[in-house]
Amino acid sequence: MKKLLVFLIAVLTLSTILAGCSGGEKTSSGDAKDAKDVKQEMVVNAKTEPPAIDPAKATDTTSGWILDHIFEGLYTRDKEGNPVLGAAKDVKISEDGKTYTFTLREDAKWSDGSPVTASDFEYAWKRVLNPETGSAFAFYLYYIKGAEDYNKGKGSEGDVAIKAEDDHTFVVELNSPLGYFDSLLTLWTFDPVKKDLVEGNKNWSADANNYVSNGPFKMTKWEHDNQVIIEKNTEYYAKDEVNLDKVTFKMVGEATTYYQMFKTKEFDLVITLPTDVIDAERKNDEYLEVPYYGTYMYMFNTEKEPFNNQKVRKAFAMAIDRETLAKNVSKAGETPAYSMVPLGAETPEGDFRKVGGDYIEENYDEAKKLLEEGMKEEGWATLPEVTLMYNTDENHKKIAEAVQEMIKVNLGVNIKLNNQEWATYLDTTKQHNYQMARMGWIGVFVDPVVNLDYYLGDSPNNRTGWVNEEFDRIMAESKVEQDPEKRFQLLHDAEEILMTDLPFMPVYHYTNNYLVSQNFEDIAYYVNRYPALKWAKKVSQ
Repeated sequence: MKKLLVFLIAVLTLSTILAGCSGGEKTSSGDAKDAKDVKQEMVVNAKTEPPAIDPAKATDTTSGWILDHIFEGLYTRDKEGNPVLGAAKDVKISEDGKTYTFTLREDAKWSDGSPVTASDFEYAWKRVLNPETGSAFAFYLYYIKGAEDYNKGKGSEGDVAIKAEDDHTFVVELNSPLGYFDSLLTLWTFDPVKKDLVEGNKNWSADANNYVSNGPFKMTKWEHDNQVIIEKNTEYYAKDEVNLDKVTFKMVGEATTYYQMFKTKEFDLVITLPTDVIDAERKNDEYLEVPYYGTYMYMFNTEKEPFNNQKVRKAFAMAIDRETLAKNVSKAGETPAYSMVPLGAETPEGDFRKVGGDYIEENYDEAKKLLEEGMKEEGWATLPEVTLMYNTDENHKKIAEAVQEMIKVNLGVNIKLNNQEWATYLDTTKQHNYQMARMGWIGVFVDPVVNLDYYLGDSPNNRTGWVNEEFDRIMAESKVEQDPEKRFQLLHDAEEILMTDLPFMPVYHYTNNYLVSQNFEDIAYYVNRYPALKWAKKVSQ
């Protein structure tokens, strides 16, 4: 019931990048009044080295987890995950819904004590859009007038309709009204950065030395491949809300190891338990499951054999048993995925997923038939050799091995497995140097548009080589459609095109599982972010 309650809260708030649930908050039986006598430090496991602690360049959940604690945008989130004003104290929206005028807080400061200004936001957003930056999340700014043309080299920086009118006034003009603009602005891509810092050192974000940010914490140490340490930012305007003096993000990737480290109290919070302990840990008061608004999948490289053929892609997608993968292999409470968009996005007609239904049927005989037809179309006497890639992780390995066996039994195809460390893996897939590869995509807020955006033809995140002009056209149309029913119908139409061509194979929709020390309270759990520690408090040793 606790898991269901958390999910329902998330659906009803339907708000944000973190449309969240505080219903899953862990509290301690200790007396909070004694917290002042307790050393306010926490050690959590990030599992991997964050590829980029830079708001313009981060695309992954590990980097995002740290960025969410050391930076703050015009909007931030409350404990329930709802968007609330952050570095801005006020916003006025024009009658046509296109122009936002933000007034920044007078007490918004960088961690070095200097003021955060509207120019810092203008510089940061234009830096994201600058083609030379190479931001994979630049498309999130395309709602702004002139932004897309500048990012694609068709316009100039001066055409981008964002402007710092003075130190505290920041004006943004959109192409059309956007009902979820406040939620969008909680994404780290919209955080400010300090111009003199960034331009004074091209490697400014790779080291904690001289690193400056404006969030509730500041980064004080980065020992690569070992740990990132953040400490309370005493210049933060709401520093009194921050209880922890120090948070250490360790990087232990082997699940059994970090599980044991939690048991020996070396970790206060771990994410993604080893599959063989989950059933037993569900009885533990320190165990928690929270729905996670995203999809675990295997991408197909449509530019490489054999996945240049749609029938071969569909055959692979029909040949795995998702129920078994979710319940018997992963075991973390995930939902088998027969689509891209998960449950949780409410529409006028009901939940988007329930209205749209399933798109994939698991039918092994039909899969074999499709495989034969695809091979015949390509003139292959035998199927080209296939390698499935995944990023190094014990649970990813188990799922990949199970998929490998299912493909062998149900399709008669032997596939090889290969794994790489996360940062290397991201670069390899970005270069399209793979055939079939694991990926996950979490919605930056709870709306089908952010799930489907992944497969836009010009999205840097789409690493499949798949481009469908009709899909792109419908997605673009959905972003300016003001009628909710028509907008969601367009998104259904786009998903149908995606699930017909199948440049990927959905496996399951996520659930996050945690072990959290009962020495802590006021941790906020969101449906599309890792836990927020801004309010966390240690109440006992």
